[in-house]
Amino acid sequence: MNILILGSGGREHTFAWKIAQSSKCEKLFVAPGNSGTAEVATNVNISVTDFPAIKKLVIENHINMVVVGPEDPLVQGVHDFFLNDEALKAISVIGPQMKAAELEGSKEFAKEFLFRHNIPTAAYESFTKETVENGYVFLETLNPPYVLKADGLAAGKGVVILNDLDDAKAELKSMLVDAKFGQASTKVVIEEFLDGIELSCFVLTDGEHYKILPTAKDYKRIGEGDTGLNTGGMGAVSPVPFATNEFLNKIEERIVKPTIAGFKKDNLPYVGFVFIGLIKVGNDPKVIEYNVRMGDPETEVVLPRLKNDFVEILQAMASGTLDKINIEIEERAATTIMTVSGGYPEAYEKGKIITGVDAITDSIPFHAGAQIKDGNIVTSGGRVMAITSYGNTYQEAIKKSYQSIEKLHFDKIYYRKDIGFDL
Repeated sequence: MNILILGSGGREHTFAWKIAQSSKCEKLFVAPGNSGTAEVATNVNISVTDFPAIKKLVIENHINMVVVGPEDPLVQGVHDFFLNDEALKAISVIGPQMKAAELEGSKEFAKEFLFRHNIPTAAYESFTKETVENGYVFLETLNPPYVLKADGLAAGKGVVILNDLDDAKAELKSMLVDAKFGQASTKVVIEEFLDGIELSCFVLTDGEHYKILPTAKDYKRIGEGDTGLNTGGMGAVSPVPFATNEFLNKIEERIVKPTIAGFKKDNLPYVGFVFIGLIKVGNDPKVIEYNVRMGDPETEVVLPRLKNDFVEILQAMASGTLDKINIEIEERAATTIMTVSGGYPEAYEKGKIITGVDAITDSIPFHAGAQIKDGNIVTSGGRVMAITSYGNTYQEAIKKSYQSIEKLHFDKIYYRKDIGFDL
């Protein structure tokens, strides 16, 4: 079959790397793709939200399946676009329909879903510009730190955690009144702070059945010791050492099962990946957020541990036969370290030549913000390349990734040297 992946990051390169290994995939396209996907697929320079251009590409290349990487096209209804078009409706789309994608598109929608289905999560209230004064009063009822979340999509940067009440009030005003995150913060969710250690759970669903992929833990802050600004993710580890069988069982019973049942009850059409951001509070899992796609950089450690033919799994998701699949997981740990442009997540320069990728033999370099220009691989984003390694322990895998990074060079390269420090 011919397959199209939408997206251009490390997650999409990992998808392409895994799909290209399947004998079921005849031709593979990525739109827009990056320098890594170019090695295993045909890149097509189309935006992930240019639905008419995607339609043209799909029809001209007899594409049978579209795998959606990022959240934007899902929230904007790419799946619905296919279903509502006579020429496209027979094509499989891996990713939920627009109504279900609201779970990531709106923090308030997600919180209402969690409360409605009695899924453990933090207490919260939502506020708008008109009710900002009520927001100040609600903040006064909470103990610090204060968690403020822009309701809409803010490219992973819409969550602010502050220790000082006055700072929290000023931030709420900045988000609601001064539109700090534009449209994304016309509504703000204020949550109670949950103290614990975070991890991610990844679930595949065909809308009826589900399969759970390996857990992973990512590192969001730019600075070592989890300090500094939030990023899209600086590294990841899988499996999560503290996630015992007993704890994983709690996740499945208290969170995964009611989530999938909730999709059906609420008539949220869902074929795709469910990313559940969790926090371990004491010995119990609670939900921080839902994402309606795979995480990045977690995909770079979760998919390399999947032994199955990935296309077979995707076909089962599309055809509603996921219950027939037996998921096989690599026993070794996988870790990834993200190399980023100097200055990221604030201002940074692009177009820096990357060398040494070919010298990496013990790890898998997944390209993220990297493109081919004039025959060279150059930086094109903040997060440039994720270096993934296997090991009998996560410590061994991390060590391999750091050894491989020493072979990689570009001007002002930065990476955290403490991934896995808190495990």
